[in-house]
Parts: sequence; structure tokens; C-alpha cells
Amino acid sequence: MLSPTRTRAMLLASGAAIAGLLVGGLSAGVSHAADNEGCRPDGLYKTAGVDVPYCSVYDAEGREKMGADHQRRVIGYFTGWRTGKDGTPAYLANNIPWSKVTHLNYAFAHVGADNKISVGSDGVNNAATGMTWPGVAGAEMDPALPYKGHFNQLTKFKKQYPNVKTLISVGGWAETGGYFGDDGNRVASGGFYSMATNADGSVNQAGIDTFADSSVEFIRTYGFNGVDIDYEYPTTMKDAGNPLDWQLANARRPGLVQGYAALMKSLREKLDRAGAADGKHYLLSVAAPSSGYLLRGMETFQVQKYLDYVNIMSYDLHGAWNEYVGPNASLFDDGKDGELAAAGVYSTSQYGGVGYLNTDWAYHYFRGSMPGGRINIGLPYYTRGFKNVQGGTDGLWGKAPATTCPAGAGLTKCGDGAVGIDNLWHDKDTAGVESPAGSNPMWHAKNLEKGVVGDYVTTYGFPANTTLTGTYVRKYDSTLVAPWLWNAQKKVFLSTEDEQSVAAKADYVVDKGIGGTMVWELAGDYAYNAAKGQYEVGDTLTDTMYQKFKSASPYGAKKAGTTALPTQAVDIKTEFTEFKLGDSNYPLTPKLKITNNTNATLPGGTEFRFDYGTSAPNNASDQSGFGTTVISSGHTGNNVGGLKGDFQRVSLKLPAWQTLAPGASVDLAFNYYLPVSTPSNWTVTISGTTYALLGDLARGTTPVQPGGTQPPTTPPTTPPTTPPTTPPTTPTTPPTTPPGGTCTNPAYVAGTIYNSGNVVSHKGRNWKAQWWTQNEEPGTTGDWGVWKDQGAC
Repeated sequence: MLSPTRTRAMLLASGAAIAGLLVGGLSAGVSHAADNEGCRPDGLYKTAGVDVPYCSVYDAEGREKMGADHQRRVIGYFTGWRTGKDGTPAYLANNIPWSKVTHLNYAFAHVGADNKISVGSDGVNNAATGMTWPGVAGAEMDPALPYKGHFNQLTKFKKQYPNVKTLISVGGWAETGGYFGDDGNRVASGGFYSMATNADGSVNQAGIDTFADSSVEFIRTYGFNGVDIDYEYPTTMKDAGNPLDWQLANARRPGLVQGYAALMKSLREKLDRAGAADGKHYLLSVAAPSSGYLLRGMETFQVQKYLDYVNIMSYDLHGAWNEYVGPNASLFDDGKDGELAAAGVYSTSQYGGVGYLNTDWAYHYFRGSMPGGRINIGLPYYTRGFKNVQGGTDGLWGKAPATTCPAGAGLTKCGDGAVGIDNLWHDKDTAGVESPAGSNPMWHAKNLEKGVVGDYVTTYGFPANTTLTGTYVRKYDSTLVAPWLWNAQKKVFLSTEDEQSVAAKADYVVDKGIGGTMVWELAGDYAYNAAKGQYEVGDTLTDTMYQKFKSASPYGAKKAGTTALPTQAVDIKTEFTEFKLGDSNYPLTPKLKITNNTNATLPGGTEFRFDYGTSAPNNASDQSGFGTTVISSGHTGNNVGGLKGDFQRVSLKLPAWQTLAPGASVDLAFNYYLPVSTPSNWTVTISGTTYALLGDLARGTTPVQPGGTQPPTTPPTTPPTTPPTTPPTTPTTPPTTPPGGTCTNPAYVAGTIYNSGNVVSHKGRNWKAQWWTQNEEPGTTGDWGVWKDQGAC
């Protein structure tokens, strides 16, 4: 749930793009640098036929350039609704700690009823493009820009901080399946669900293209560096996402993953083409779920190859949607999670004791298919909390069942969320009543911890003489890396973040080679106002990360682990298909489809190896006789305190009787027990030579055919000898020794396997194999093919 705190005032949607008005115009010089491919991040999809200007954003190692004091990302979500116009504290662009962040995601644009990106109708009440803040120091408009609002401010400050990149975020919890109209009412348009997926579950390519084209125009118009997609959620798990969207989304569940993949592919390709024209690479990212439950229904998260990086929403791991009291965003599992224990995760052997509601598990899920540097972990600058907690240790792992659930929540059983002074940033349900959630900015939580009633409470509807009941005592679990406040008198549990937990998570990012952090949302950070004796909006937590990251070593830029992959890659496609839907998908038993796109037949016994993330235990198998075996374990046993390694390495082989001809495919039934992202780091060993696979999109690999390299893309320097204009004189007597040798070499036999160096005779000529081959007739493979003509016999 990316935006847990949204009142109607906060959700004021805003203005459409001003067509045709380009910020700063297009780049005068289009990049055609020969080394652009050398700057492409490892594993990132490249649009065919496009010279993508990767070097405008990435260095020669494929690492993002963010400034000398920013070795890791600090991505902050900047929301459009904290304008101050409703009387609550404002958080404007001038409040952003610009020198301490690397990227800003503006939340939110939405998918309009016409499938185009939108921030609503333009006008003076449009926070994105029309609103102004007269008299607020630092919030003055840049008069050179043709639009006002937050977008004007973001562009203005980016001139002062040119290393900071901005992305437009689309969707979010409230606006994935619809949007808020100018009148404040929600329009149930279908949003992402209907834009990307038709009612019958098929891909809506027309809707996708409309959205992608409009997104390119939008970022050009308003000077953004890219697009961030917050689609919550394209999963097959029933009743996932906003309950207001369930009726429409549930009908489309079988096709949501395919629609999501098609959407991200179209966005990547259109952004690449626009970037090539504009001379700058445009970024594409997503906010991804971290819950193993949601990810179980997202197949193998096939979209990661299209992303510059993924932002993991490693928060909302526990909250009042159920009765289990636990931390909002723990770094590790402790083996005691009440929700997981109730589901049998610790006691069912197939799970391997692996708890999957923590940041470390989510990181390893994505590490299985992406370099650490293309992954950012999420941190919440807001609390989650319960009241009337029963049991547990100072509330931790207790229960807080509720007797009634909020209207419109779609739940028949839920948790007893904290309310009132313990729920400052609350949503309202469909009846306009406060939704119990224990949601507060961290600055308010710090004041509760100190027993202080901040002077801001009146702006949230509390009387000036408000007093606190009981004492909020800070607790901390070092195994979980999770602080919380416990009010024993009220039985209130509020899960928090502070300098200790954020510093530990920053150390984790550095130690693991992770790309950085993502924060929801900047307005929740705090600073202490000594004059007033209270905490207020500040940048303490953001500064903690900045200080940790500014002199850190460069992040991990390679997808593979400690073992380097071969530099020669062959075109053999692997994909996981036929996932079962929803609650029928345990264990996960997709088909692994292997397609041979080379010009050589793969013999029986051909071995494939690949990695999958340690988010799943090392007990993968197959049901098709391919001998799937985990040959190297990155982690075994429970994951208390963190998973030890990144990958489980698997071997499988074509059965001895099974060959795979060029263009042919074979399926096997794969089997595993916890979600993994797309398995990667593939190798195939053919007749003793090991190759990588082109589908891994690894840096520095060369496409080859089994046994040798591809023909050069340019003709040889010396042209072949021009044939004579008249045929040679035919001798009346044959020579004693036939030219080219005798036909004493064995005759070519179709179906036989030939290796590099084998010589055969065929149709009066001798032929030498340049590499492994089968069922390729000599004389038919061309000048650059497997068979080299040795002359007549």
C-alpha cells in the first residue's frame, strides 16, 4: 500500500499537461556515442535498432551517475496534497532536502478515462500545475516556465541541484483502478486494470500504447527524467489491492501479469526512442510489493528487465487489515512472526522455515534476477499501529482483533487499528469516518514518545488542551531491526522508524551492494525544534542515510554472483509459463519452456544451469525427468537475522533420448515453494563448451552460434575473387589426383553429431565442421556457416 495516508483534501487531483510546451526544448545534439552500449546497466533491456544514450545517466561500469557525494540512491516520494491549503502543515518543494536526495518521485498522476496520463484539469486549484503559494519564502514561481504549481517548483530547484532526477509516479493505492475527479469524487474508470488488460484477460495493447505515448509527451512537457509506475497490484491473488477495485480487478486476474509486462515493455521502448531523439536516457521504475503473498501471484515478475531500477515497498508488512501485531517494516525475520506462524510457514517443511514478511527476504527475491545496484529498499516515514493489543512482548507478536471493519474495506475480519491522537495521518472510509490504522508521521510519533502534544494538533481537529493518556515507551528489537512505541495503559502499539533503525538499514544497503533506498514519504521525516520543545517536519532520517552513503563503495553492478558468466552467449530462450491462479498456485508449478533459437540441434544430455534467489528454499525440482537438482545453496535453514547468500544454483538436463532441433521447444513441469523473480545467470553446455544465454542481457557478451562466433556484421575487407567471365577449359583427361584430395573422408550422415574439426565428404567435396552441428547439410550453411568447404574430391 504505497499511500497509506490519504484524506480527500490530500487527494486533490490536478491539472493536465500543457501540450507542446517543452521544458528547455529538446536537446540540440542527439547522442550517438559509440560507447553507449558500454554504459548499459547489466541486465537492462535495450530497444532494438535504437542507440539509447545510456552514457548520459550511467558510467562505463553501468552505474548511475548521481554526484560525487551520492554513491547510493536516496529516492524520496514528494506528494502533491500537502499544500497547506487545508490548514494542515504544508510540505512544499522548498522543504525537500535537495542536497541529500538523488531522485524525487512526484505522487501522483493517474490513468485518465481516455487511458492517458493525467494530473487533472488545469487551473489555480491544481497543485501540480496551477497552484501558487504567495508569501511563502522559497515557494516563489519561476516566471520562465509556462506552468505553475509543484511542477514549476521541482523544475526551479533542479536548476540549482542538477544531479537530482525527478520522475512522475502514476497510480498508488487510491488511484490504481480509478482517479479522483476535479469535484473530489472518485471515478471508477478501471485505471491500470482496464488500460492494460481487457475484460477477457487479453492484453489491451491499444490502451497501453495510448498511455505510453502520453507519458513520453508528459515528461517532455514538464521536465521529468522518467516515469515511475505504482500499479497496486497486477497479481492473480484474489482481492488484492484497493477493495474499491476488486470487482473490476478480480475479473481480469488471469491476464493482469501479461498486461503489466506488455505495459512495461511498451514504456521502455517508447522512452528509449524518445531518449535517443532527445539525447538523454529516460528512467523507468516501479514500486514493487514486498509481500510473499502478493508476489506469489505475479509469476516471476517478468518486468524487471525493462526497469532502470525497482523500488521495493518493504513496508506495510503488518497493519490493521488483520489482527496480527507486528512491525511495519522489519529488516529481518525473527522466527516468531504471528501471522506466518498461524499460516504454518515455520512448521511446514517445504517453506524451509523461511519467513517472508521482511525487507531482507524481499531484497533477495529481486536479487535473484537483478544486480544489487538496480534494487532500492523502501523505508516508511510513517507508523502503523493497533489498540487493545492482547499478549505478545510489549505488544510485539500479540493480537488485536476488531469486532467491526471500516466501511468499504472489503474485509469481514480485521485488526483493531489505533485511532485519534494515535492516528494523525488517517484515511477516511467510504462513510467519511476515520479509518483506524495508527498512521502518523514520524515527527508526531517522536512527540508521543517524549510525552509532548505538538502545537499542530489543532490543525488536525484536536482541541488545544489535548492531553496524552499513558506513556509511550520506545522499544527496539535488534534481530528484527524494528523500533516501536508501547503504551501499556492504552495497549497501543505503534511501529516506528528512527535514527537507529535507519542507520542499520543504511549499513545493510552498503554491505549488500544495494543501489539505495526509497522513502514514502518525505513529509514524515523529523527535526527537533528546541525553541518550541517539539519535533516538527525535518530531514533527520534522510540525513542519516546521506551520511552513510556519501563515502560508500560503489554499488553492485553485476547480475551474476561470484562466478563470472561466459562471454559468449547463444540464443536459447527460457520462460516460465502456465502458472496457476490465485490460491491454487501453491506449490508453484509452472512450465519451464526452453526454445532452441540456434541453428544447431541440442543433443540429449545438454545441461542447463541457472540461479534463483534465496527467497525460496533450496528444494526446487521438476516432474518431467530432467533431473532438476540444486547443486549449490546460497542459504539453508531458517532466515532469522537474514538470508546468508543470494542464489540457489540449479542444474537440469535434456533427457538422454530428447534432442532439441533448431526452432523447437520443450516443456518441463517445474516445482518450488516460495516466490522467486525470473531465474537468471543461465548457462548451457553443448558438447563440452559452456555458453551464457542472450536472454540474460548481460553486459559484455557476444552472440554466437554453438561452436563459434556469429559472422561479422560488415563484409570482409578483401572481396572474394571475381569469377571468370568464361568457363575454364574442361580437360579431356582427368588429372591423376583429383583437386582438393580424395573422397576417402567418411560420408556425411544426417542425424550424426559432428564437432569442431570433423571432416566429411558430401556430393563430391570435402567439408570441415567449424563447431558442433547436427542435421545441417554441408553446402547449405553458407560462407559463414558451420561447414567449411575443403575442395572437390
